[in-house]
Amino acid sequence: MTAAQQQQAAKSFAAYWKDKGYEKGESQPFWLSLLRDVYGVEHPEQFIQFEEQVHLDHTSFIDGTIPATHVLIEQKGLGKDLNKPIKQSDGALLTPFEQAKRYILELPVSQHPRWVVTCNFSTFYVYDMERPRGEPEIVELANLEKEYYRLQFLVDAGNEHLKREMEVSIAAGEIVGLLYDAFYKKYANPEAEHSLKSLNKLCVRLVFCLYAEDAGIFGHHGMFHDYLAAFNTRELRKALIDLFRVLDTKPQDRDPYLKDDNPDLAAFPYVNGGLFSDEDIEIPPFTDEIRDLLLVKASENFNWSEISPTIFGAVFESTLNPETRRSGGMHYTSIENIHKVIDPLFLDELKGELDEICAISVERTKNTKLRTFQRKLASLTFLDPACGSGNFLTETYLSLRRLENKILVELSHGQVTMYSASESPIQVSIGQFYGIEINDFAVTVAKTALWIAESQMMKETEKILLVPLEFLPLKTNAYIVEGNALRVDWESVVSKGNLHYIMGNPPFIGYSLQSKEQKSDILSIYVDEKGKPYKTAGKIDYVAGWYYKAAKLMQNTPIRTAFVSTNSITQGEQVAGVWKPLYDQFGIHIDFAYRTFRWDSEASLKAQVHCVIVGFSCAPIHAVRWLFDNGSVQAVENINAYLMAAPNVFVESRKKPICKTYEMTSGNRPADGGNLIIEEKDYDTFIKSEPKALPYIKRLSGATEFINNKKRWCLWLVGVSPATLSQMPLVMKRIKQCQQDRLSGADDRKKLADTPWLFRETNVPETAIVVPRHSTKDRKYIPFGFIGKEMILTDAAMCIPNAGIYEFGILESNVHMAWMRAIGGRIKSDYRYSKDIVYNNFPWPTPTAQQKVRIEQTSQAILDARALYPDSSLADLYDDLTMPLELRKAHQDNDRAVMDAYGFTKGTAARTSESACVAELMKLYQQKVSAAQSK
Repeated sequence: MTAAQQQQAAKSFAAYWKDKGYEKGESQPFWLSLLRDVYGVEHPEQFIQFEEQVHLDHTSFIDGTIPATHVLIEQKGLGKDLNKPIKQSDGALLTPFEQAKRYILELPVSQHPRWVVTCNFSTFYVYDMERPRGEPEIVELANLEKEYYRLQFLVDAGNEHLKREMEVSIAAGEIVGLLYDAFYKKYANPEAEHSLKSLNKLCVRLVFCLYAEDAGIFGHHGMFHDYLAAFNTRELRKALIDLFRVLDTKPQDRDPYLKDDNPDLAAFPYVNGGLFSDEDIEIPPFTDEIRDLLLVKASENFNWSEISPTIFGAVFESTLNPETRRSGGMHYTSIENIHKVIDPLFLDELKGELDEICAISVERTKNTKLRTFQRKLASLTFLDPACGSGNFLTETYLSLRRLENKILVELSHGQVTMYSASESPIQVSIGQFYGIEINDFAVTVAKTALWIAESQMMKETEKILLVPLEFLPLKTNAYIVEGNALRVDWESVVSKGNLHYIMGNPPFIGYSLQSKEQKSDILSIYVDEKGKPYKTAGKIDYVAGWYYKAAKLMQNTPIRTAFVSTNSITQGEQVAGVWKPLYDQFGIHIDFAYRTFRWDSEASLKAQVHCVIVGFSCAPIHAVRWLFDNGSVQAVENINAYLMAAPNVFVESRKKPICKTYEMTSGNRPADGGNLIIEEKDYDTFIKSEPKALPYIKRLSGATEFINNKKRWCLWLVGVSPATLSQMPLVMKRIKQCQQDRLSGADDRKKLADTPWLFRETNVPETAIVVPRHSTKDRKYIPFGFIGKEMILTDAAMCIPNAGIYEFGILESNVHMAWMRAIGGRIKSDYRYSKDIVYNNFPWPTPTAQQKVRIEQTSQAILDARALYPDSSLADLYDDLTMPLELRKAHQDNDRAVMDAYGFTKGTAARTSESACVAELMKLYQQKVSAAQSK
């Protein structure tokens, strides 16, 4: 089904089901028709299951499940509000989503869904259970014609062929690892740079030979194996050296007597491409173990022609030392994640264009346009300036060749097509692909992966045209340059006048982890118009250098760029540091983006990094920009640097609140080496041994203690006289140890040694709101609360002295939490609350007196609901699955009261979704900043 056909099917489905929807009688026909008619499931009755039993305190039935794609469906009748709680048989009030989550708890873990869909026939609410507290994506039936792709997850069970390729490629990587280790042991000096480089080259050559014999490139199947098998172990080293020399020599330049002396060797073709040209390669002697590994495990028992060059390139590179890989900041991107970059960057548009051409009914017109489109594909050039093992370039080449093969299918109609010796049906070439990579081994792997990809696609073309095509000698070369991409002039690799797209996955190295050289790289790049480094350049991630160089190169060109990056560059303080220079100097704009998702690699050491993908350019702005988030996509007018559908604002660090409100302060840093702190396990023993200290011991709390109700104490000796202290020997011992710890520290810490009985700060307000600095992303609300002077707060939390119940209600609302999630920092994906970024820039509402009283009431109701469960910690109460109904309702009431105060619930376009709320808050922030600047 083409995109146009699917769009028409979605339109017809929506028209038929408009204003229909009886829950009990029409749910199953609705879903069966959707899957069959719109998403092409041939036997939907075998694909979806209805009315599956689940046992609560009674037997209930799940409306629908799709096991293959891990979907659970909760269906309601037409007109039912999907946000409104419905009374259950046990008296509980649950929304359809909460009802679905209760079902999930009773299912085996293996049957837990990835997606939960609640539906009332006219609207689909889609929840991603990777982020079960996140905002649902909403798809209206009326818009299905244009947004049918947003429900594609219903049927996308994954590509079985891709899974097979992945399994084979990972197994191939393991074989290479065994060969690598076995050869490594035989080098005279294995740690020498020349030995390691030789070993890497040797592994690449062996992989190419193993692939070439299985793919039929050398000639008959098993040709490489049969040649080596004729030699005993001691002779194998020389046999391999001879083979490499022959593979690098044109037939006319070979020894004229080679055919007579060694016909098996003479039968090998000339490879070209420089893969076998290095005579300086050091090859160690073979052992019986290596012989068996190479001839049996790697050759006889394995088919290399099935590997995916995209995946295998990354797996192959994992034979490098893990520490080397980690220190270089390299990560390997899966095929799925590569397509998250290249599809919206260019591939979706190319596929759509080809679909339109193929739909033309006039044969002559269609053929003309197909040939023009093929030339267009062959004219595109791509640069990956951090190409690693070349997986972005390889997958892009494969994707373009698949499009070209589709063109050839349309042109040939299954008939044998004749081409002259000087003419090739294939126009797309690996010569269109350019890369920069700092690691010499990765450069070689990238080139080899592209050659393998070229060979595989040539085989596919042969099947279409029914004519043989010669792969060797290699006729094209991949332009992969070895060098530091932040120091190399990208135009020396490919002229920007010839370049169309920049893409890739630059190194993930946080600013605090950068080496001296890497810091220098960034400072040399992030400079203003006068050539001076930006003040913030020292506090941005390494990947930012690639964004800056790409933005600079794209000036006055149609080039578009997309990079995978850690999400840190779109959160917190880094946003202004990374992005503001790009907007101010180069006028870039974001064309599409993927908001934070967990990114897994195909490498043997799985990297689990929380990433974003940003597509940006200086080219004319697209009419629609695409914002992807947890499996869904939204067409928006603008995407800002926080990856929000909101105005372009930069929330910079601010020392005082932008609005008139109470100031936030940090807690007290002990700076004591742990000597003034009494842990729970030591408390009873200490009190028994030093009873006089009891009046000077106070509860101590940071974020962890506050949220989890963990007990911890400290010696709070402010104002205690020397005479009193001298009567407590264990206290004096701790004070002495604190002094010694401070004297052994940095200069600023040494100064504290003059008062070793005191914390670094000694701020104890009469009353304050506690704000935990860190909190898990799995909570919808960060649990704030009140403390008095009997509690000492550490710097793991912050506080707002003298703030009251109204302030608590605003800060504990979903409005403030949405602001925090949008602009606050993260550790991985967990929340990191910032005083200078989040709190001081938060735009407060201006409520009426009545609205303020209402917020005070709903705020107090939250505290009252918590008090009903004195044995539960805040962590218990704010677990979304077990949150008490009274507390949930109190929060919902408070959320509505706060949104009313902002005016977000008024008018025809209510701004109640989290993304819409943040967009409005950013507009308010802009107004506050403009007002402050005009004073």
